[in-house]
Amino acid sequence: MATNPSIITRDTDKIADVTGNLYESVSVISKRARQISSKMKEELNNKLAEFASGVDNLEEVFENREQIEISKFYERMPKAGSIAIDEFIEGKTYFNYREQTEE
Repeated sequence: MATNPSIITRDTDKIADVTGNLYESVSVISKRARQISSKMKEELNNKLAEFASGVDNLEEVFENREQIEISKFYERMPKAGSIAIDEFIEGKTYFNYREQTEE
């Protein structure tokens, strides 16, 4: 079984230092990862739609090299979670806390 080379050990203390709490940091990172993932998926779908054909015969499905190359490119890209963690540690992620109202 091959190991993904993009998997690296992260220092949880560095992640926790930004917010003062590891769980808050993970929450911020996960929300950012969802944003990145959504954006990447939208870009991929838009690029694949450019090469989509109206005819669905089996030969064209296997011969559409442009779609295959685009898909392979996106598969090789870093995962959204890794990008989100790097942005968070580098201070490129903006987040704030909502004020709680007392009733």
